[in-house]
Amino acid sequence: MSKTITLRVDEDFYEMIKAAAKGERRSISSLLEYSAIFYISNSSYVSDSEMKEILSDEDLVGSLRTGMQDIEKDEYEIVK
Repeated sequence: MSKTITLRVDEDFYEMIKAAAKGERRSISSLLEYSAIFYISNSSYVSDSEMKEILSDEDLVGSLRTGMQDIEKDEYEIVK
């Protein structure tokens, strides 16, 4: 079920969103939803090729394993 949210933006940003929505032949709501989904999906995940590159870095993988072991042993400190 869809939810309604309220978003307060300044006039310049509103005009930019409005123009972008018109250019995409979307409603402002649809453009904002699409943009949010696109941003989240592209910033939260890595592609298969990126993951392959990450996993091929033995030093990085070793550091991650050490970090996970420290967490399991409750030997870590959260730095703010």
